Amino acid sequence: MSVLRVAVLVSGGGTNLQALLDAAAAGDLPARIVRVVSDRRSAVALERARGAGVPTRVVRPRDFAERAGFDAALAAALAESGADLVVHAGFMRIVGPAYLAAWSGRCVNVHPSLLPAFPGLDAPRQALEYGVRYSGCTVHFVDEGVDTGPVILQEPVPVHPDDTPETLHRRIQQAEWRLLPAAVRLIAQGRLRLEGRRVHILPPTETGEDVGCQGR
Repeated sequence: MSVLRVAVLVSGGGTNLQALLDAAAAGDLPARIVRVVSDRRSAVALERARGAGVPTRVVRPRDFAERAGFDAALAAALAESGADLVVHAGFMRIVGPAYLAAWSGRCVNVHPSLLPAFPGLDAPRQALEYGVRYSGCTVHFVDEGVDTGPVILQEPVPVHPDDTPETLHRRIQQAEWRLLPAAVRLIAQGRLRLEGRRVHILPPTETGEDVGCQGR
């Protein structure tokens, strides 16, 4: 089985990046993290990457006069790494047409809710304000919307009566650390088939060509 080359986009602490690094180091993931790119020089995730010997790059929106320039530079930084797949792991930017033209169908995101419920920012707070009994996390393909791409995997997380946004988010993160490597593993194994909005997970015996990252 060939090793999937993965680039990771980050903005903050990088706990989901760490989950991928740990899974790869343990031999549980047929993938290699080839570059970590951030929109913030201060992102702790960059230190995690450097500690693991992964090359890093910073591409900041403020360094470009227009949004299209940032998107194009971001896409180029990922392409230079030779990545097959891009993972948005706590990347707090909405990507635009220039980025999607290069990476549509080959990038995934992890989000702290059971989409389509509670997209966007502060999903755990949204869940508590709405009064749901379960929240959770979702790994999905990235498209032009805000957390609207086809769902790959989801895991529910119960909401406790005494939860705060912070306590709920911490439990959701623990689920994310399991779910994101599992989704990347399926892609690396070529076990996804995308039909419209529906993502089919193929049994290991039925895998053929690598369809995990193809466009819709």
